[in-house]
Amino acid sequence: MSLTDRRSGSERRAFPRTEVTIEVEWENLSGRHAGTLSDLSETGCFVLCSGDVSDGDVVKVFLPLGEGMKVQMLGEVRNHLLEVGFALEFVAPTEAQINIVKSLIEGQTTQA
Repeated sequence: MSLTDRRSGSERRAFPRTEVTIEVEWENLSGRHAGTLSDLSETGCFVLCSGDVSDGDVVKVFLPLGEGMKVQMLGEVRNHLLEVGFALEFVAPTEAQINIVKSLIEGQTTQA
């Protein structure tokens, strides 16, 4: 029996992921935790962390705006890897939140 990589083939995401390194905080029922975004798109992100989550959990991610300000994004865990992190799909982001995500992506791509 051969296994196929479900990620291979054409890109299945509506928005491409951008590789980033952004320190964030995220929160679930067990409290607030530190993490690092390793990729970001208009529809979601991947959070590197050692926290305990399960697929389907709803968590908050706090994205930095500068000068200590943060914007809260609500998301659903789509895939998690124990002691590595989790993929998060944003839940009903507002236009303002999407614009903030876009500006974070642009900031990362212009620094490269």
